[in-house]
Amino acid sequence: MSSIRQKASAKDMTAGNIIFLLIQFSVPLIIGNLFQMMYNTVDSLVVGNFVGKEALAAVGSTTMIINMLVFFFNGVSIGAGVVISRYYGAKKYDSLHTAVETTIFVTLVCGVLFTVIGILLVRPMLIFMSTPEDVMDSATVYLKIYFAGMLGLLVYNMGSGILRAVGDTKRPLMFLIFTSVVNAVLDLLFVIVFHAGIAGVAYATIIAQFISAGMILVLLTRTKDVYYLSWKDLKCDVSVLKQIFTIGLPTGVQSVITAFSNIFVQSYINSFGSACMAGWSCYNKLDMFIMLPMQSVAQAATTFVGQNVGAGKEDRVNKGTVQAVTLAVGITAVIAAFLFVFASPANGIFTDDDGVVRYGVLFLKTNVFFMLFNCVNHTLAGALRGRGDSAGPMVIMILNFVVVRQIYLFIMTHFISNTERLVGLSYPVGWTACCIVEVAYFYLRWKKKAIRSGY
Repeated sequence: MSSIRQKASAKDMTAGNIIFLLIQFSVPLIIGNLFQMMYNTVDSLVVGNFVGKEALAAVGSTTMIINMLVFFFNGVSIGAGVVISRYYGAKKYDSLHTAVETTIFVTLVCGVLFTVIGILLVRPMLIFMSTPEDVMDSATVYLKIYFAGMLGLLVYNMGSGILRAVGDTKRPLMFLIFTSVVNAVLDLLFVIVFHAGIAGVAYATIIAQFISAGMILVLLTRTKDVYYLSWKDLKCDVSVLKQIFTIGLPTGVQSVITAFSNIFVQSYINSFGSACMAGWSCYNKLDMFIMLPMQSVAQAATTFVGQNVGAGKEDRVNKGTVQAVTLAVGITAVIAAFLFVFASPANGIFTDDDGVVRYGVLFLKTNVFFMLFNCVNHTLAGALRGRGDSAGPMVIMILNFVVVRQIYLFIMTHFISNTERLVGLSYPVGWTACCIVEVAYFYLRWKKKAIRSGY
């Protein structure tokens, strides 16, 4: 059945100039991830400028909780993308079709489960994070509405992951740009016109997410490409699901544990008051912006490596990995330098409160150049997952992002000095330690090892 389909939009990454393919693949991802980030960032901009400091702190303090559930599912989606990209590289289109049906089936089931789990855990998680009373009610409202729309977010992310696995990054970008604009317009409409406050920005976000999910499902259903979705064939293939979970679960577990660890960091920040919380929120929005290139190149590396593993091209896999790391570091260095120079106006985008801006500048200038270590972490991890190795990056990142970071925080705050700057430095400490270990792991295990993919 798949043999009659035309591969009009998919991109074969098993041949051609490597750096050109990585750039061509990464640029739409960078733009797309920028607009993806805008969902929460626009919420922060609107509530920070039109609602108040407490509302801004509430939106910022919920980010880690949202990430904890979303990151788990995104880890599973990476597993699905690797499986699909391998089938595509090996030109096994019937197996690819089965993988698409299984992926969407699992997405719909997990979307419902994550919605229920998220809503039930809102209040306990906020209490666990020592959320101040002046922020608690707003944060609870925002999170419950956000989780009510979780299905739309997961369906879009998984659907766009299917497209990325076969090299198509342009159409998911078009959908994301459109719905990001819709989200921004609805944010302003609900807050300024309808005076809905923090609930308004949450409703705007989930409406936009459901629109993007609908668009991606229509595309997958109507496409004539090899990754088409047939609702009558929708099923859960156990063998394919096992492959997806073998790669995706370690990534998801690692992401959840890391996000959970970041909740501890947030609880340290919360102890300094709402101004520091809001400043940390501003910094985290800029931190997410800096991470866009490395995340996008890492996704490109996963697809590139996955397709070439399927095609059995080991030399090309190794060359692509090195070039992806170099590309990510170069782009991030330029962005980091720019934000270091313009740290104050960058934080001032989110609020006109001088105290909040001072905290944001403090965190940004302290941490920004350490992001170069994180480039290596994420890009190498993406390449390793493309090879089917998710366990290695999982163990390395958990040990350094979680264990090392929490040990550092405990020692600093209990025996050295409990200051905002030292708490903020917990991120770079984890990034640097992780970089050292992951480079050693990659070189010793994979640099000269032949592919044994079984495809």
